[in-house]
Amino acid sequence: GLYSAAAGMHNGQDVEGLSSWIMELGQIPTSEYNEYGQKFNPINFDADEWVSTAKNAGMKYIVITSKHHEGFGLWDSKVSDYDVMDFTPYKKDILKSLSNACKKQGIKFGLYYSILDWHHKDAQANSYMIKKSERPENKANFARYFEEYMKPQLKEIITQYNPEILWFDGEWTPDFTHEQGLALYQYVRSLKPSIIINNRVDKGRNELHGMYKEDQNKYAGDFGTPENVILKTASSLAWESCMTMNDTWGYKTKDNNWKSAKMLIHDLIDVNSKGGNYLLNVGPTAAGVIPKASTDRLAEMGKWMKVNDEAIYATESLQEHFKENDNIRYTKKKGEDIIYAISLEKPKNELLLKYVKPENDSKIFLLGNNNPLQWTYQPDIGLKISFSETDISESREKYAWTFKINGKEITKL
Repeated sequence: GLYSAAAGMHNGQDVEGLSSWIMELGQIPTSEYNEYGQKFNPINFDADEWVSTAKNAGMKYIVITSKHHEGFGLWDSKVSDYDVMDFTPYKKDILKSLSNACKKQGIKFGLYYSILDWHHKDAQANSYMIKKSERPENKANFARYFEEYMKPQLKEIITQYNPEILWFDGEWTPDFTHEQGLALYQYVRSLKPSIIINNRVDKGRNELHGMYKEDQNKYAGDFGTPENVILKTASSLAWESCMTMNDTWGYKTKDNNWKSAKMLIHDLIDVNSKGGNYLLNVGPTAAGVIPKASTDRLAEMGKWMKVNDEAIYATESLQEHFKENDNIRYTKKKGEDIIYAISLEKPKNELLLKYVKPENDSKIFLLGNNNPLQWTYQPDIGLKISFSETDISESREKYAWTFKINGKEITKL
């Protein structure tokens, strides 16, 4: 978005908080904010490189912000000229390039769209936090924005780019109603019946916890959206945790508080063990470049995934047995009697697991090492897996170690 051109600064001053919120946090008038349109010129944007970066990290899908709260669109909208084609020197359809690259490389393509819009006069621009009784008489009409602007834009991006996921945000604006949420969900479904829609299409989200504040059957949406948090326990409901790599979503020059590759991998494992998906964010620069700090971490995640991906892909949560102590996370291969025990700490000589009973003739492997490991099982003790320092070193791991076990019985001793 245009916020990447601001990069957390306005008129030479730092603006605290999320960079993508700089228009609101800095109270920047629309006339001033529009100047960032001329500074938004992602000449180094390479859609194929972006997609291959995600794919090599082990990602299966991409969600890009087609329109954030600032109202600026990354495609050639016929509904508005506040978009990349009409309002910037770049004049190329970013969504088209990225959707084509995803299709070519076998990555699912998704789109984020903000219901909130600070730029559109009928969406109560720059005043959504103000009580209705205290708002100026600007004759704003959210229903008109909903019918004549938002729905036509959604029709454009769904019919032109065929996304697999539509990821709404900004549903908390008080002008947007539960009834509009239900209608919006059905409208999007009518355009593409197979599309997956997050729960921010309606008013049922429980703040940043992201799941539902009451009976989810009352609200529209196919999956919950915890934001920068991971559920404390496993959930049988569909959910996805969206998380930043540093402190902010959009690019911010002075945000260098990067999470380590180890933390990101451990978060991935934790989310997966609890039945969730992990939507990890990058904030590209206004020149169209993903920061090196992000690509370095994605590369490290990719190395880990190349060895351990079978414990992540096509697995299911063991629900209340998703973990054992603070250092072990469990997953189970869908449709097979295979359990994965992932150790978040480097194990020494042996691993004791109290939840898993292997088959009598089971072979247990440390992923990354082709040699079967020795093991014993005693009902009053559990499963004891023995190995040497050589076994561990040959796995070439340094972040998390995965033990593959043929077994289906999970018993809490």
